[in-house]
Amino acid sequence: MNKWIKAFRLRTLPLSLSSILMGGFVALGDGNSNWFVLSLAVLTTLLLQILSNLANDYGDFVKGTDNDQRLGPTRALQSGDIDKKSMKRVIYLFALLSFISGSVLIIQSFAWDTLLKSSLFLLIGIAAIWAAIRYTVGVKAYGYSGLGDLFVFVFFGLVAVIGTYFLISLSFDFTIVLPAITLGLFSTAILNLNNLRDFKNDKESNKMTIVVKYGFAKSRTYHAFLIIGGWAAIISYILIKFSSFSPFLILLSLPFFIRNLLVVYKVEDEQKLDPELKNLALSIAFFTLLFGLGIALI
Repeated sequence: MNKWIKAFRLRTLPLSLSSILMGGFVALGDGNSNWFVLSLAVLTTLLLQILSNLANDYGDFVKGTDNDQRLGPTRALQSGDIDKKSMKRVIYLFALLSFISGSVLIIQSFAWDTLLKSSLFLLIGIAAIWAAIRYTVGVKAYGYSGLGDLFVFVFFGLVAVIGTYFLISLSFDFTIVLPAITLGLFSTAILNLNNLRDFKNDKESNKMTIVVKYGFAKSRTYHAFLIIGGWAAIISYILIKFSSFSPFLILLSLPFFIRNLLVVYKVEDEQKLDPELKNLALSIAFFTLLFGLGIALI
């Protein structure tokens, strides 16, 4: 069982949870709450994230990207702890579990009152499962074509935050696009950090990430844009929506983001970026919880 827990890559889960919680906190700030729906959204997201991690393990191994030159932690197939046949079976299992959990979430939220909305969210759910698998799996895996950043921004930002908000409140406010952009940019920064770490190996393996396309130096600047852009979006949202100062509790997390920018700017050895993946993910989680606390204190 330990080999599967390792393959699930639990350290990636705080990031996906942050996006869902942000959607729930934004809904709460607008006077809407449904803790059961939020719990189902959290469960669905965890299943999707684990599905993505397993599929990523499989796809990179089959394509030869997971090799001795890779700087990150050794993955399950690469180490031989799990064979390809077993990995494929568990990928199918988590795809099924994600679909079931997502379907229950949609039914609980809409109660079949609106067939159009239910169908739309069902399609979004299927798209999320497809995206989780196709990042590295398949001949035309989008993670190998420089599109990983776009998909992360869309699914971890726009879909996760706005979708959670809508499932809870059954309404839409254009301003929620701003916190969705924040989590989308922060999540993309995590991917960019991962790609900065694996820059050399990805280049040799023909994995055409943004970093491989534009180089290490420009991708550092891109990383700063993602972090600063995320902060600009959430500060704008708070100024537009709230007269209270309590949402500005998020500023307590700012030093951790500044530290991350300094580390990325100064680092010479790509391997030293690996701990920053966990640090930045925890910083984003801390930021999100502070935002939720600020909303609760209004």
